[in-house]
Amino acid sequence: MSGRQPAGPRAELRERWHGKRVTVAGLGVSGIPAARALRDLGAVVTVVNDGDDERARAQAAELADAGVTVRLGDGATLPEGTELVVTTPGWQPDKPLFLAAAEAGVPIWGDVELAWQLRGPDAAPWLAVTGTNGKTTTVRMLAAILRAAGLRTEAVGNIGVSLLDAVLPDENGEEKYDVLAVELSSYQLHWAPSLRAHSAAVLNIAPDHLDWHGSMEAYTADKGRIYEGNTVACVYNVADKATEDLVRQADVEEGCRAIGFTLGTPGPSQLGVVEGLLVDRAFVENRSAQAQELAEISDVDPPAPHNIANALAAAALARAYGVAPAAVRDGLRAFRPDPHRIEHIADIEGVSYVDDSKATNTHATEASLAAYDPIVWIAGGLAKGASFDELVERSAKRLRGVVLIGRDRALIAEALARHAPEVPVVDLEQTDTGAMSAAVRAAARLAETGDTVLLAPACASMDMFVNYNKRGEAFAEAVRALAAEHA
Repeated sequence: MSGRQPAGPRAELRERWHGKRVTVAGLGVSGIPAARALRDLGAVVTVVNDGDDERARAQAAELADAGVTVRLGDGATLPEGTELVVTTPGWQPDKPLFLAAAEAGVPIWGDVELAWQLRGPDAAPWLAVTGTNGKTTTVRMLAAILRAAGLRTEAVGNIGVSLLDAVLPDENGEEKYDVLAVELSSYQLHWAPSLRAHSAAVLNIAPDHLDWHGSMEAYTADKGRIYEGNTVACVYNVADKATEDLVRQADVEEGCRAIGFTLGTPGPSQLGVVEGLLVDRAFVENRSAQAQELAEISDVDPPAPHNIANALAAAALARAYGVAPAAVRDGLRAFRPDPHRIEHIADIEGVSYVDDSKATNTHATEASLAAYDPIVWIAGGLAKGASFDELVERSAKRLRGVVLIGRDRALIAEALARHAPEVPVVDLEQTDTGAMSAAVRAAARLAETGDTVLLAPACASMDMFVNYNKRGEAFAEAVRALAAEHA
C-alpha cells in the first residue's frame, strides 16, 4: 500500500507553497497566525519586526520552535530571496520594507489577501463589512442572523476568529463554514487586491486614519475596494452619499445590485423603517409596490438610531444571501452588543449612565450623542488631529453640561466656547487612576433627573488608559461605586 497522501485541497495548497520564501511584516494578532499557516504549508518563513521587547522575544521563541525565522529590531530590510511579503494591517504603506519590495518586484499582501488566496475551491462566500464606525456591531449582528437561519458561520476578519483559521479546510479537506461575516478595516482592504465578496457594505465614511492613508481621498478609495467584484449586492448608506458614490465607481459582476439602507421610509431596492418596523423593499418580488416586514425596532439592542442603521445593513447582507425574514428577526433578538458600545451601566437618582468608550472619533460620538437628550457629556483624550467644531455645533442643544478629561481636552473646550458658550464645562486636569471617578462625580453634580451621563470621548484613550476597554471599565467601576453610595 502506498504511503502517498490522497490529493485534495490541503495537498494542493502544500504543493503550491512548499519552499516559497515569504517575509511576514510584524508580529501580533495577524502576523503570528500568518507565519504559522504558511510554515504549515511548507513555506520558508521569515518574520521581521521593528520592536525587540520582552513580549516580542517570547513570541519569536514560540515561532522559532515551529520552524519560523524571526528577525527582531529590524523591520526595514527585505530578507534576501523574498518572493512575497505578507503584512500585518498596522504597517504603513511607506515603510522602507515595502518600498524595497516594490523596487524588487515582490508582491505585498495583507492578511486578508493571504486568506483569500488560501481559500479552497468550495470555500464559504464572504459577506463583508467596512466603514468608519459600526463595523464590529454590524458583523456580529450579521453572524447572529446567519446562525438563526441555521447556517454554519462566524464573525471573522478584524474581529473574533482569525480569517486564516476560518478559510483553511480541516484535515479531511472539509470546509468549516457555509458563509462568513467578515469585518474589514481600511488597512486590510489596502493590501487585498484580489478580494471578491459575495456582497459587501460600506456603513459610513468620515475622516479617520488619515496619517496612515495620507489623505481623505486615499482612505475613501481603500474603503471602496470592498465593492470590487461583488456578485450579488453592494449595500450603501442612503444618508451618506460617499458610500453610494463608491458603489457607482465599483467594477462589479454583471447583475450585482445597489441596495440602500435608510432610517426613513425605504424606496425600491432599499431597506428602511416604517412605523416602528424594519422593512425590506429590495429582496421582494414586487419591490415597487411591496415591503417585507423583517423585525421591530424593539428587536434591536440598543435601539439607538445608528444601531438601527447597523441592523439594517446586516439585514441587507443576510437577505442578499437568501436568508428568510424570520431569521433576521430572530438573529437581531439574539444579538447582544459588546461592552463599551452605548452600554447602559446604571440608573442613579433618576439619571442614566451610559458607556460608549468605543466612540473614539467625532463621527462615532455624534451618533452616540444623537441617541440621548439631555446629556452630560464626558469627553477627551487623544484627538488624533481631529477638529471638534462640527460635532459640538450639531450637538450643542442636547448638552446639559460637559466634563473634559485627557491630554487634548482643550481642543474640545475651545469648540464648546465657540459653539455652546452657555453649557457649563468642568475641565479636569487629573490624569491618575482616580481621574475617571472624579469625572463621573463631576458629571453627577451637573446632571438632573431624566438626564443621561454619557461617556463618548471622541478621542483615543492611550494618554490615560491602555485602550478604550480599560477606559470604559474605569467608567463603569466609578458609576457602580457612586450607585453603591446611593443604595
